[in-house]
Amino acid sequence: MNISRTEQRALHVLALGGRILHERNDSRKVTDVTCVTREGLILSDCDLTVFQALRRKRLIESHDGAPYAISYRGRRAVRAQLNNQGD
Repeated sequence: MNISRTEQRALHVLALGGRILHERNDSRKVTDVTCVTREGLILSDCDLTVFQALRRKRLIESHDGAPYAISYRGRRAVRAQLNNQGD
C-alpha cells in the first residue's frame, strides 16, 4: 500500500498513543482536524486531506464519536521509526 510521508508521520504519532480530534458541521461532515500526540503536542502536517486519505484507506477509525485512533490495519501499515525523544 502506498502511504505518503505525511500520512506515515501521522500514523506513527497515532501508533504512539496520539489521537485525531475532529469537528463536524451541521450536516455531520468533518470540517476540521487536529492531530494531537500522547504528550499533548499538535502535529502541524496532519490536515484535512491527510485525514481523509487515512480514513479512505481505513488506517484510522473512530467509535461512537470518539477521537480517531489508529486501526489494526493502520498498525500493520506503519513503518518502524526511531523515536527521537531522548530518555
